[in-house]
Amino acid sequence: MLTKNNTRTSLLTYWTTRYLISLCIGLLLLGAGSFWWIRHTTIENRLNLLEYLADETADQVSQSSGGNEFDAFDRRFDNRSRVLNMERPPLLIITDLKGNEIGRGGGRGLRDDNRPGAFQVKLPAEIFANSDSVQKLNPNGTALYAVKAPIKDNSVQTGWVVVMQDEAELAKVNQEYRLLIILLVGLGLLGWLVIYFLSKKIVKPIQEVAHAAASMKDGNYDVKLNSAVKEQEIYDLVTSFQEMTQRLTQLEKLRAELLAGVTHDLKTPVTSISGLIQAVRDGIVTGDERQEFLDITLKEIGRLQNMIADLLDFNSLSAGAFTIHPETCNMNELIHTIIREWRVTQQSEVQCTVSAPEEIIYRETDPLRLQQILINLLNNAAQAMNGKGSIIVSLSESGIDIADTGTGIPEKEQPYIFERFFRGEKKKLKVRGLGLGLPFSRMLAKALGGDLVLRKTSPAGSMFSIIWNNK
Repeated sequence: MLTKNNTRTSLLTYWTTRYLISLCIGLLLLGAGSFWWIRHTTIENRLNLLEYLADETADQVSQSSGGNEFDAFDRRFDNRSRVLNMERPPLLIITDLKGNEIGRGGGRGLRDDNRPGAFQVKLPAEIFANSDSVQKLNPNGTALYAVKAPIKDNSVQTGWVVVMQDEAELAKVNQEYRLLIILLVGLGLLGWLVIYFLSKKIVKPIQEVAHAAASMKDGNYDVKLNSAVKEQEIYDLVTSFQEMTQRLTQLEKLRAELLAGVTHDLKTPVTSISGLIQAVRDGIVTGDERQEFLDITLKEIGRLQNMIADLLDFNSLSAGAFTIHPETCNMNELIHTIIREWRVTQQSEVQCTVSAPEEIIYRETDPLRLQQILINLLNNAAQAMNGKGSIIVSLSESGIDIADTGTGIPEKEQPYIFERFFRGEKKKLKVRGLGLGLPFSRMLAKALGGDLVLRKTSPAGSMFSIIWNNK
């Protein structure tokens, strides 16, 4: 993975770092919103309490008999205001109906230290001109809230009780802010640790696959991966990579066997031909024996020509350098003809029967290419039964099935039967060849608009199917 300076970093570092940055940004936004909400809620709650204190003080003033009772109101107000849990108590002002001050109390934080007994805040006249009980003021650039309550004597208003406090003091809740900061920092650390360990768990199998790929690049295909993972995508990656390594291992084995097998299969007829011709030339054999040697030579030459033709045909088919001549064929008649011709060429006790529906099936295909596929499948079936057994060829609208009563294909060889140059352990000991029959037949089937598959196999026999793709 590349960064801006073209240096690579690990997947774990890349994602955990970006997740941490995203988490911090999210928590900062959440913190800012939470700070605003706490501040707003705290101010509203304290203003409600100030309204209650103002109303209570107004009731007490209206019930008093005058005199020097203001000091008692001031002390009672200070005691009551402690429920607000503020460092500085609010300022209490009592006025007459016209707004002339009768007395002040509380508000030690709003006093002028240079003039003891005086207050910094003067009561603005607009407080009484506005009917709202709670007002926000900004005298001398300081944001203040003023809460007023009417003083009534027998339902007749005689004055006002005004409670004032600066906005900063109303919003001050250091304990809540500290708890919020601790909570956000804790969430950030917890979130980072969680994503770190989760990412580490996910990255580990990916790193193992990467190391295995590097090992394979150096030619070591014997890699082991832990497939005991719960994540479906990681499991698919690991298992697919394991299957790929197994396939590459098998292909590497096939490549080595191909060099040995092709060399042997080509060398054997050449050596035989050379020895037979030399014997005839030197006069070692004469008469009927000489003729027999020449017949054997021609037979070996024919085998050699067949192997070379198989290679040429397969290469041509792989490169697409071949032609298909489709025509509308009576499949019932075509299958019977192919099977009949194959029986004539066989010198074995294999019984081959055809199962076809009564209604005639017509299909657009190349009869010559279809014959090549069927002949190859029938030859393989006969070889699997050692020349003794039965084969059933079944025709239907969906395709052609070729079932035999042979020994079946071993399970470990089944994934590779359509690989070029692959030959089963039993077959390579009995029959000479290049292992191109089934791959060549499948390519022909696909060229005809279908496919060739192994339908089923067991020790009781195998069934291959030519499947038509309905268009």
